[in-house]
Amino acid sequence: MKQLPIRTLKNNPSLAGMARLLPDVTYSTQTGAPLKLWMMLPWVPEGTDTATLKRPAIVFVQGSAWTFPDVCFEIPQLSQFARMGFVVATVTHRNSLEGHAFPAYLQDVKCAIRCLRAHAKEYGIDPARVAIWGTSSGGNTALLVGLTANDPAYETKEYAGISDEVSAVCACFGPTDLPAMLNKLDYVQNEEFSAIFRGLLGDDPVLAKERMIEMSPVSHVEAGKSYPPFLVLHGTADPLVPYAQCEAIAEKLFDCGADVQMLAVEGAEHEGSFWSEALLSEIASFLREKLKHSGKENAF
Repeated sequence: MKQLPIRTLKNNPSLAGMARLLPDVTYSTQTGAPLKLWMMLPWVPEGTDTATLKRPAIVFVQGSAWTFPDVCFEIPQLSQFARMGFVVATVTHRNSLEGHAFPAYLQDVKCAIRCLRAHAKEYGIDPARVAIWGTSSGGNTALLVGLTANDPAYETKEYAGISDEVSAVCACFGPTDLPAMLNKLDYVQNEEFSAIFRGLLGDDPVLAKERMIEMSPVSHVEAGKSYPPFLVLHGTADPLVPYAQCEAIAEKLFDCGADVQMLAVEGAEHEGSFWSEALLSEIASFLREKLKHSGKENAF
């Protein structure tokens, strides 16, 4: 008589390679409506003392043209990083179309970083190993965070005294030189973009010009200053944010002696075909190296 073949697998008592989602974590209550982030955490056995874990963290800023980020957009990709052992937080920020001019979005993301540090033991984060990663307007934000560590001009009252410095920056197809970009592309003739930039820059032409320069990461790079390592990535066929924007920040950082790597994605536009497993592996390798994370729980 035939017997049913039964295959066996070893159990996984450490829950290695598993992750969980923690949605709607409020990180700020002092800017009007509560600001929230979603977290993806490596799953650990019940009863684990999270204060002993000290895992590297990634703060992710989804591109939104500086409006309101869709925290769910990259959840499937970001969850893979949580399965590798990173704590990942995808954040929201104030919306330029609701009257929140620059530097509101930058202040908010810096506040989120300080919040995560303030709750590092609760979430099992190593406060000395926090990176930021952003796409499009989120890439702009990530670059500004890396270039303006602990600048009081971009601090809010929440979590005062806690650092917003990061250990690594990853920026995908982000605007880096706003005057150059707006001069070459006909954004002002596009009603949607015109409203966004009015919200970001205001109606006063003098103040708008000053804010445009201040919003530009290339304006913050200074010789002799210490910066975290940067990985900047861009599609060579991007019709929305020109590829030259990435070259501009990479060359300026390189000329100033910063640790910077640039990766061009041939023929890629904005989002869409830009993404691949190979590209995510490049980002994961960069973050593992700079955050000193072995990445043994490799999801790729």
